[in-house]
Amino acid sequence: MYEKLYIFDLDGTLYEGTDHFDYYARRLMLDINEEHHKNYWSDYEQMKAGEHPVSIGKAYDTKNDAILTIDPMTLTVVEVQDWNGNRRADLEEEYGEEQVQFDFKNIIAIGDGWWLPCACALHYGVDECYPRYVETKEYMVTEEFQLDPIPGLSHFLRKLKEKANIVLLTNSDKEDVGRLLTELDLQGVFHEIVTSAQKPTKTTLLFEQLIEKYGVEPKEVVSIGDNFINEIAPALLMDMRAVYIAEHSHQAHHDSLVQVKRISDWINQFSL
Repeated sequence: MYEKLYIFDLDGTLYEGTDHFDYYARRLMLDINEEHHKNYWSDYEQMKAGEHPVSIGKAYDTKNDAILTIDPMTLTVVEVQDWNGNRRADLEEEYGEEQVQFDFKNIIAIGDGWWLPCACALHYGVDECYPRYVETKEYMVTEEFQLDPIPGLSHFLRKLKEKANIVLLTNSDKEDVGRLLTELDLQGVFHEIVTSAQKPTKTTLLFEQLIEKYGVEPKEVVSIGDNFINEIAPALLMDMRAVYIAEHSHQAHHDSLVQVKRISDWINQFSL
């Protein structure tokens, strides 16, 4: 049984590995005062191990240097902590019961591994992470970095394209996407590629536009990604289906949600 439209994320979804996150973290450390290097790296390592208040699925308020625990389905704040994990009840009323508005500057959604070193760097005084992100993306298409295609993925997507519409929706810019798709042997696979998508800020709008463009119902659409805030929660809230790719189990349960550790696990459910 195939749906009519599949919307794929790129980073962390169509390729795997975490070495690029560490490279990004090291580049960001160059912008931090040397006296904070030890604490910065220690915090980052704790984040990766799940031993720090900052973790994937939460958000970081740069103005208040506060960590926000987010309800994964309503995207509202349920708890506020300081950097050391102490509860900040005084700030919780400030957020109220409104859906959090992520803007990449003041309230940052920590949806995947890219945002752990960024949040850490911002805490230690870095003003802007994006230039180091660009450096990392450029590094990822050099001979020094090995980006291994997922076995069988290219074949699967090309066969899926014969049965349904498939779209790539990514926050990466057009140039980065072109290089990465070439490295992954995925050039020419998608019916449409939407770059610089500004997820999660514009996720719902872009989903609505794609649903209208391809003339489908929300229940006939599947969003596939590794970032719950960017790709999964908005899809479920719109009555779409979703495939969440994550090593760790997630607290959200939904009839239209499937969680797998890697995209190859989901591919194995199909017989094309």
